[in-house]
Amino acid sequence: MTHVVKKYPITVFFLSLTSLVFLAMQLIYGQAATRSQVIYQFGGMFGLAVKLMPNQMWRLITPIFIHIGWGHFFVNALTLYFVGQLAESIWGSRRFLLLYILSGIMGNAFTLWLTPETVAAGASTSLFGLFAAIMVLGTFGSNNALKELGKSYQTLIIVNLLLNLFMPNVSMAGHVGGIVGGVLLGLGFSNQLQELPRFKYQKVMALLVYALVLMGIVILSLL
Repeated sequence: MTHVVKKYPITVFFLSLTSLVFLAMQLIYGQAATRSQVIYQFGGMFGLAVKLMPNQMWRLITPIFIHIGWGHFFVNALTLYFVGQLAESIWGSRRFLLLYILSGIMGNAFTLWLTPETVAAGASTSLFGLFAAIMVLGTFGSNNALKELGKSYQTLIIVNLLLNLFMPNVSMAGHVGGIVGGVLLGLGFSNQLQELPRFKYQKVMALLVYALVLMGIVILSLL
């Protein structure tokens, strides 16, 4: 475990924070921890409230660390444990931290925009961003292992989005937003494994598009 902490400190940090928040919800509210009011009080995204109180824009971040029920928590925590280590080894700790948070922010911005009446939470906004960023490296890079992994994640993303159509309790908007964020950040961030063949200013343009899309969605959501 010490080896994992030293090699993947941000993955361990995100896992620890997510677990502490979830356990606090269970200890304080017990079986009521899955209620929408509790999720909202702990920092879940509720677009209608953010529209009325724009000073609560911090809710673009906090839902990443909140989960609705044990199943939701365990699936996302397990995914973060494995995919987080992979992503942190590819991008390094600092850029992985930004990739995870910024993908989650974009996912929650899409939720704010497209489903403002829904109380939503979960790390899947960020996790879909990781899947998408790795898919980008596999698609445009030359590393054979990443190419195969990218294809697997592409299939995973498509299958999950199709399943979301039949799962009303799952935020498709958040997943799509996380994917959009992950694609742009995957193009914009340098990594430790391989450099993508790119046009001049590609990284700057990708990050600029991310910023413009995020600002545009937030502004549209508040109109």
